Amino acid sequence: MKFSKCLMRLVTATAIAAVTVTAASAANIAVVGGKNDDAFWNKIKKGIDDSQLVVQANGGTVNYLRLQTYDNFAPDVVQLIQTAISMKVDGLVIPNWVPESEDPVIKQAVEAGIKVILMNAGSAEKAKELGAINYVGSDEYIAGVAGGEYFGKKGQKNVLCVNTLPGTANIEARCKGIADGVAKSGGKSTQLPLPSSSFGDPNAVAEAIKATLLKDPSIDGMATISAGDADSAAIGIQQAGLTGKVQLGSFDFSESTLIRIKNNEQSFAIDQQPYLQSLLSVTLLASHIDFGTDLPTRPLLTGPGIVDATNIDATLAGVEKGAR
Repeated sequence: MKFSKCLMRLVTATAIAAVTVTAASAANIAVVGGKNDDAFWNKIKKGIDDSQLVVQANGGTVNYLRLQTYDNFAPDVVQLIQTAISMKVDGLVIPNWVPESEDPVIKQAVEAGIKVILMNAGSAEKAKELGAINYVGSDEYIAGVAGGEYFGKKGQKNVLCVNTLPGTANIEARCKGIADGVAKSGGKSTQLPLPSSSFGDPNAVAEAIKATLLKDPSIDGMATISAGDADSAAIGIQQAGLTGKVQLGSFDFSESTLIRIKNNEQSFAIDQQPYLQSLLSVTLLASHIDFGTDLPTRPLLTGPGIVDATNIDATLAGVEKGAR
């Protein structure tokens, strides 16, 4: 009887201690992301919102720090990381968009004891270099190669990669991948670099695309680096009188992108599943902070996948739920 009572007291004390440790180590996480009116990053937000339910259930918090504009891109991203450091968060989820600007301040975060996961832009190698736990997202170069190969299989020989965020590592990798992919079939690809201020400006992007197509009639394929730019590209192609002659593909997609694919007005989109990127990043980071868990898989890839006429209906069903 005495032994049983002692055992019960020990179990009770252990349970109380466990609760105390859990409460003390509850994860407070900051996530850095894109603008409020960026459709892609709203899918990221859906993943953050859903993962936040898990984090809050364990006593933690999630703060989403969003860029206000893309006009002063690199300095603003650095400022958001510095803000997260000043908040003394336990964990940080951050896209490594501009390594030369971000790397020093990400290292500062790691040195301050903040656990970091790179999301959306980066690589397993970069995560290891910076001391981050993992990279969750798509390999942008591999995704670009997949898109370039798709163009090549469909017969395109001169593909234009419209880059509205020139200089950002992940976007440059996308366009390079397109070029290398289409080259496998004997084609070529060049970039149309536009100022980052044109990102999200449909008129500016459409006009630039129209002018480029009218100047070079040999262009028979076009890749855009975002779903929003794909909308602009469709307008620019139409205004140039080349609908059906210039095949359009895009990285990422929106509902309008999918409708064009459904109506045979766009060939394909490259899906990196942004909802999963944030959902997995935040929950993995919180679990690591709270419970010491980890995954041996590095990187944790969420793409690429090609969405075209063969799987458009299933993809549209996901759009209705706000997760695709």
